[in-house]
Formats: sequence, structure tokens, C-alpha cells
Amino acid sequence: MQHANFVHLHVHTQYSLLDGAIRVGDLVERAKEYRMPAMAITDHGNMFGALEFYSKAHAVGVKPIIGCEVYVAPGSRHDKSGASSSGDASGHLVLLCKNRTGYRNLCRLVSTAYQDGFYYRPRIDWNLLSDNNEGLIALTACLGGEIPSLITRGRMDQARLRAEEMSRVFDNNRFYLELQENHLPEQETANKGLIELGKELGLPLVATNDCHYLTREDAFAHEVLLCIQTGKTLDDPNRMRFANEEFYVKTPDEMAELFKGVPEAVSNTVEVAEHCNLELDVSGKTYHFPALALGEGQTPSQALEDQSYAGLEQRFAEIRKIRPEFSGENVDAYKERLDEELQIINQMGFPDYFLIVADFINWAKNHDIPVGPGRGSAAGSLVAYALRITDI
Repeated sequence: MQHANFVHLHVHTQYSLLDGAIRVGDLVERAKEYRMPAMAITDHGNMFGALEFYSKAHAVGVKPIIGCEVYVAPGSRHDKSGASSSGDASGHLVLLCKNRTGYRNLCRLVSTAYQDGFYYRPRIDWNLLSDNNEGLIALTACLGGEIPSLITRGRMDQARLRAEEMSRVFDNNRFYLELQENHLPEQETANKGLIELGKELGLPLVATNDCHYLTREDAFAHEVLLCIQTGKTLDDPNRMRFANEEFYVKTPDEMAELFKGVPEAVSNTVEVAEHCNLELDVSGKTYHFPALALGEGQTPSQALEDQSYAGLEQRFAEIRKIRPEFSGENVDAYKERLDEELQIINQMGFPDYFLIVADFINWAKNHDIPVGPGRGSAAGSLVAYALRITDI
């Protein structure tokens, strides 16, 4: 079966909370129906749907492209003053993962945006992008993107400078000027300027549709979502709303017709998709634990053993205060049990898991944050008790 000559690279799913109205399963089925070789998701400011989308796309034979429409601060992400709206506080930029390095960098960017760049929205900045752009492809995004916004405001010289700067950051053909055709006058202005910049600077064009709902008929449901997001009713004439019903997952033929004047922008979507070859292990057979900072030369197994025995000695001291008859024989029984559990935990590859859970549980307890008693089979272990993960 011949694949279609177009791939959607700018798509908002249900994980663009209260803004995207596309269910992940429906999206991948639509990609299969349209014979698209690949499909991207680029949710606003987050990657919540990445693994669900990756798994479901693979299951139907569609290549998944993991991305995000990030928010970029006009200056430093640490500057949280002076903006009167979210639009003033940040611009849009679409990032797509080429490979595992790009995925790690995108995870880092999105996490940092929430941790220390949040102002109206989770924001990154160009310093962060300069350090974490390897393995990523950038598209200039919608009218909320910096370059399209400069063009529509008549600042073509500034748009040209920013395009040159962005293409230096995203070097080796990783920067694309994004065209959309949604019948908006501002978009026509932006497209004209972007095409001009492409010719002047030798930058490639790419066609997208900024999809927020699956079919044209879903536009009303999307309006309801926006009302919930903004606290408005459908009767409010001043509510936030999209200008028309064009922001759906269009067929390859529809996209080819819309961009028949710049056919390379359509074919370039397939070129971008061919460069995106992220492979993730979602088999469930491999554990992926964060790396915990340990002492030099210390293994997770050794650290777990050391912390467990130190914690058990503290528990012994507490037990003796209320049970003076607690004997050496009892101590031996506890230590025998601890050794057995540690051996099982090491065999299963779970030392990191126990160390990490102990780290955040004890941090919470030391900062007066309530912690539950624990649940599941591991909560009944002596190791969890010795590490103060549980208190029972």
C-alpha cells in the first residue's frame, strides 16, 4: 500500500488540557486510515501523552513522532514581570524528537519550564535551547510563534534576524518555517513573509494545520472546552474562540490542495518524518529508574544494604524503649529477614527503586508533609520499614 505524501506535524491531543479535543486512539486510527507513514503529537507545554501515543501508533503501524509546542520566554525564563497576558509572557515553538537524545533533551526542556520558568505558562528560553537542542527539529509554530508574530506586526527585519539566529541554533537542516492555511487574514500575511524568508535565507518550508480536533464536526465540542478553560459561557460574545472550523485533522489531499502553490511545504512533512526515528522500550520488560546520586564508587546494592542496616539499628533502639525484653535472638531474626529481602531485591533489579522512594518519603517527613502508610507488597517488607518508607 502506497503511503500518503503528507504527515501532520502539529497536533494537539486531549493532553493539551482544555484545548485539544483529539483522543490519542482516534488520532492514530485516522493516520492509518489516511495511509500516513507517520503522525506527530505536539501538545501545549507538556509531554503527558507521549508514551500512550508512542505505544498506540506502533500498534497500528504508524511511526510516532514525539514533540511539544513549547512556550519560549522573550528574554530569560527567570524574568516573571511586566507581562499583562500569557501572549506577552511567551511565544510558541514546535519541537520534534529525531532520536533518543532529542527525547531526553525535550524532557529536560519541558521539566525545566515547569520547575523554574513558569509564568502564566511553563516557559523555556533561548539559553536553555542553546544547551539542549541536540536531536530536535524546530518549526516556527502558529501565529503565536515569534517569527510569524513579528511578520504580522510588520517587523520583517526583526523576523529575518530571528530566523537567522534560530537556524544557527538548530543547525544541520533542523529548522523549518511553518506555513498554515486556515483562511485567516493574519495567517496569509505570515505565510507570505515566511515564504519570502525561506527564499532569502535558504530555509525549508513545512505545511501544518495546527489540529485541535479530529473532524470539522468536532469544532463545537472544542468551543465548549475553551469555555471551560477560560471560565466563560457559550453565550458570552467576548469569549475566546477559534475564528473558524478549519483546525481539524485534514486528509493529505485536502492539505495538498491548500498548499498547491508551495507543494514543497507538503512533501517536506514526509522529509521531516523520515528524520524522526525515536525508539523507546515500552515492552514493560525493562526497568527505567532515575539515577540517584551515591557516594563515589558505591553501587545501588551497596547503598541499599548500608542504609537498610543503619535504619534497622535505629529501629532496634526505638523497639527497646517500649519492649525491654527485646533480645539478641530477636535481633538475629530481623537481620536474617533483612538479608533475605535484600538478596531478593537485588535479584529483581530494584535497589534504585527502594533508594529513590526512601529519598522522597523521608524528605517529605522531614518537611512536615503528610505521608501515607504505604500500599502494595513492598510496603510489608522489613527493608521498607528500616528505610522509614513505612512505619508499621
